[in-house]
Amino acid sequence: MDDCSVHQSIHELDRDEWNGLFAGNIETFDYLAAVEDSRLAGFQWRYVVARQRGRPVAAMPAFLVDYALDTTLAGAGRRLVAGLRERMPRALTVPLACLGSPCTEMLPVGIDPGLDDRQRAAILEDLLAAFEQHAVVAGARLLALKDVPDTSLVDWEPVFRRHGYGCTRGLPVAYLEMRWKSIDAYLDSLGSGTRRDMRRKLRSLADVRVEITADIGAHLSRIMDLYHGTRSRAEMQFEELTPAYFTGVLSGMPGRSFCVLYWCAEELLAANLLLQDEGTLLDKFFCMDPLRGRELNLYFLSWFTNIRLCLERGLSRYQSGQAAYENKLRLGCGLHRTSMWFRHRNPLMHAMLRMAAPLLSADPVKDAA
Repeated sequence: MDDCSVHQSIHELDRDEWNGLFAGNIETFDYLAAVEDSRLAGFQWRYVVARQRGRPVAAMPAFLVDYALDTTLAGAGRRLVAGLRERMPRALTVPLACLGSPCTEMLPVGIDPGLDDRQRAAILEDLLAAFEQHAVVAGARLLALKDVPDTSLVDWEPVFRRHGYGCTRGLPVAYLEMRWKSIDAYLDSLGSGTRRDMRRKLRSLADVRVEITADIGAHLSRIMDLYHGTRSRAEMQFEELTPAYFTGVLSGMPGRSFCVLYWCAEELLAANLLLQDEGTLLDKFFCMDPLRGRELNLYFLSWFTNIRLCLERGLSRYQSGQAAYENKLRLGCGLHRTSMWFRHRNPLMHAMLRMAAPLLSADPVKDAA
């Protein structure tokens, strides 16, 4: 390998070369460019690239941010830490350098498929070392990798261990393999109680107008109100999306992104941003009015709208993200497990974080099947 370099903008890189390393990844160069251009508050973007003979053979996105260590806490743990944060606002915030993206479902790792196992291992080692060196120069105290899928650990875990990283569970990614030919066949696959409940909820469609569009300009203000309301009700909050995120994804990924809007009379009550490629429909964000949305069962209407879109468009997978696991398991989803890997540059702090790792776990369904 010639070298590893760290870039401050994805626009410094070649779009086709990047996408060639991430074959089958729905969150492409254009998606990451839209994330970067949306100017999420507090984030600085980085892109680590390994080259052989001047040609990219591996790449990963990354970011720098001041990170609150209680971001993934919930319930009593969050309330306990909130009291400490009020007295010492900076006590639990640390400069973080993280491989991955706050806006992707799992850690995107692009590697030339022509590399053998030995070459892959060497390049992963070099990518991590190059990023660590950059992170130290940038003043990061905490180094991390976000949402590493368990299926990648055969490659990654030996590298992490050699570099002294600890581990905690990340948020699983829910998905549904489309094995059915119709909505009725899908409903028949669910438990009897769930099936009856869903048929009852679907009656609300009579009062709802569903609109599919890539042009949300006239409704952007209302969508952002719905988004901020939904975000404020979430226990775990990290990035805060901007209007430019929604419009940038839609304009930057024509034919591969769209929004489904849910109306009752002339009132917009919910919006769902989705990505699509040749085989997958990816649910990026769903937001709704909490009162009217629940009355009209809009979460479940959106679920069945997305199942219908998969069936109509011949898609093989519906990937429904990192939230509302109880409902998703009930509706037949499987889970891709993920992990978070971390290393604090201060050995004492690192030892304390490793001890606290079970409390910092983001996984709310540790015991789910």
